[in-house]
Amino acid sequence: MMEEEELEFVEELEAVLQLTPEVQLAIEQVFPSQDPLDRADFNAVEYINTLFPTEQSLANIDEVVNKIRLKIRRLDDNIRTVVRGQTNVGQDGRQALEEAQKAIQQLFGKIKDIKDKAEKSEQMVKEITRDIKQLDHAKRHLTTSITTLNHLHMLAGGVDSLEAMTRRRQYGEVANLLQGVMNVLEHFHKYMGIPQIRQLSERVKAAQTELGQQILADFEEAFPSQGTKRPGGPSNVLRDACLVANILDPRIKQEIMKKFIKQHLSEYLVLFQENQDVAWLDKIDRRYAWIKRQLVDYEEKYGRMFPREWYMAERIAVEFCHVTRTELAKIMRTRAKEIEVKLLLFAIQRTTNFEGFLAKRFSGCTLTDGTLKKLESPPTSTNPFLEDEPTPEMEELAMEKGDLDQPKKPKAPDNPFHGIVSKCFEPHLYVYIESQDKNLGELIDRFVADFKAQGPPKPNTDEGGAVLPSCADLFVYYKKCMVQCSQLSTGEPMIALTTIFQKYLREYAWKILSGNLPKTTTSSGGLTISSLLKEKEGSEVAKFTLEELCLICSILSTAEYCLATTQQLEEKLKEKVDISLIERINLTGEMDTFSTVISSSIQLLVQDLDAACDPALTAMSKMQWQNVEHVGDQSPYVTSVILHIKQNVPIIRDNLASTRKYFTQFCIKFANSFIPKFITHLFKCKPISMVGAEQLLLDTHSLKMVLLDLPSIGSQVVRKAPASYTKIVVKGMTRAEMILKVVMAPHEPLVVFVDNYIKLLTDCNTETFQKILDMKGLKRSEQSSMLELLRQRLPAPPSGAESTGSLSLMAPTPEQESSRIRKLEKLIKKRL
Repeated sequence: MMEEEELEFVEELEAVLQLTPEVQLAIEQVFPSQDPLDRADFNAVEYINTLFPTEQSLANIDEVVNKIRLKIRRLDDNIRTVVRGQTNVGQDGRQALEEAQKAIQQLFGKIKDIKDKAEKSEQMVKEITRDIKQLDHAKRHLTTSITTLNHLHMLAGGVDSLEAMTRRRQYGEVANLLQGVMNVLEHFHKYMGIPQIRQLSERVKAAQTELGQQILADFEEAFPSQGTKRPGGPSNVLRDACLVANILDPRIKQEIMKKFIKQHLSEYLVLFQENQDVAWLDKIDRRYAWIKRQLVDYEEKYGRMFPREWYMAERIAVEFCHVTRTELAKIMRTRAKEIEVKLLLFAIQRTTNFEGFLAKRFSGCTLTDGTLKKLESPPTSTNPFLEDEPTPEMEELAMEKGDLDQPKKPKAPDNPFHGIVSKCFEPHLYVYIESQDKNLGELIDRFVADFKAQGPPKPNTDEGGAVLPSCADLFVYYKKCMVQCSQLSTGEPMIALTTIFQKYLREYAWKILSGNLPKTTTSSGGLTISSLLKEKEGSEVAKFTLEELCLICSILSTAEYCLATTQQLEEKLKEKVDISLIERINLTGEMDTFSTVISSSIQLLVQDLDAACDPALTAMSKMQWQNVEHVGDQSPYVTSVILHIKQNVPIIRDNLASTRKYFTQFCIKFANSFIPKFITHLFKCKPISMVGAEQLLLDTHSLKMVLLDLPSIGSQVVRKAPASYTKIVVKGMTRAEMILKVVMAPHEPLVVFVDNYIKLLTDCNTETFQKILDMKGLKRSEQSSMLELLRQRLPAPPSGAESTGSLSLMAPTPEQESSRIRKLEKLIKKRL
């Protein structure tokens, strides 16, 4: 019993002493120990075996037991000390708290004592510095008084000196003194209530007024506005007077400049009066030569007299431009009937050259500073078209590529003087517009005559289909006109020129392009596509010759070039014209005209090839298909169709090599025209025997393969046909094949035949079914029951869904298809 109780006590003790891993880890970190007794996983048996590994070691058991008892005794002492220490912690804490409270009370008393001493010190400092502040305030006022007194002394002395120097015309000294006096006077604005200060201010104003009047009188004497007396030359007095005028009221400076410029240009008004021979446009160079001489004369004689910031040379030139513009406008209104286009362009060219000369020499800063009254307002907008224009050779190269924007150069800086004189020519630009109208009319007539004289392009596949050279010539001329007109005006004249451009783009499309498309015996005067190549049953239709095919392709390529270049022309015109007029630039109608020419050309090519195939299709429909006894090679009509395709398509493709997208359009339109026509003639083949249907199916498959290969037929470079074209051919020819497969299928039992028809032809309807029954040669009595059954089994079509002419992908062959059809398909695959 005792042993059991001891075991239970040990287990309970171990359970109490069992610590969590986290606590155990914390103890190991705080009290690291290598003693096995301190390990959480201590094993007494292993520990004893370690102490006594052998029986001989048991001889030391007493010594080991004594060590362990000593260690136990030490641990008991440590535990006892710790427990006793814990009983004294509360008492020690209360004692420490009381000591801390006493220390805080002592600290609070010391802080209060320091604060009292600081207040006493501040009061003492205030008493010490009170007298210092009073002295500092007195010193500041004394300094201000002395400074004001000095300024007053300077002002009084300066006013006296200013009045004396003004009387002696000592403008050099006055310029420096006046500015100083005015600066000093600013300090006395708040003292204007004092009579003496106000009196000095009035004396300064009076001196300024007197100086202004005196300087104006000096300039009037030196440069009289009346009479023919020329000034002898600049003087130092006037140069110093200009420095004084810089300080005076700005109106004095403006008056001086105005008088000097007016006097300087007085000779010009006399020499180039309206009644003088040199005043007319043919001698406009003399005007600009005169002002250039005057500018040189001014720099030599008066360049140092006026301050640089007055820009007197530029002001003279600007005023000359305003006067010239007014005079030229007046004389051109009087002699408007004498203005010819060459004379007008000569005058404009010389004028724009002069404006360019001004831009190189002057900055144009006086155009907007408002310091000089002008006869008319200068141009408010700079020239948006002043860019380095391409040379004629570069223009032609760009036009050959169909690009009006190339080659380009960096845009030159705007010319602030553009239009300052040349705007006077704008009301007379109708002469230029009329001249361009006449020139373009003559150019179109020359194109027509050259085409008649030279004939259509030679049938050379390397050059066939090339753009007509006249087209590039026309747009090169357009480019030059547009650039020239934009330099003259960017307003209404540009709109008028655009109207002229539109007129001759249409004329070029009608006279050069549409007018030279080949005509057939069924087409009368003019291009009437609807009347071309009408089908004549049983008769041959005249085909286009090789030369005519090349001509059609050449006209198509030219129309495409014109379409692209006209679009670029419209964009360029919108860049050149004023922003407010951009909406009036619209060449959409002319682009539509060229698109019509393209469509007409493609339609001619399609109808020509389509008509060439008509006799073969007619022959197919007239064959006795019920008498065909065996399936052989492709029928002669198929060979004829393939022959026409191989003759025409390579020529068209080679001549449209530069406009591949329109060759693709040609292929698509031909497929859309030929396949429905082939199916129409297929329905005319009746009655058809089983073997005849097999032969027709073989022929249809052969035509399908040829049509799929049509875009690259006869070409050394095999190129995959466009997906859009392939889809049309597959849809259309598959429908033809399905029609023949329905014809080949046995018509009994009726339900199977009708269901087979519905599954094979997704666009099934009673009309098509009637035609298929006719092809099978069934009697009307047999057809009626089959038609009635079809109507019962047809699903209700959605509104507008039924269409007899649509080309759709057909459903796959059903399982009920006869063995003979499967054999025929194997035969076709084997032959291919």
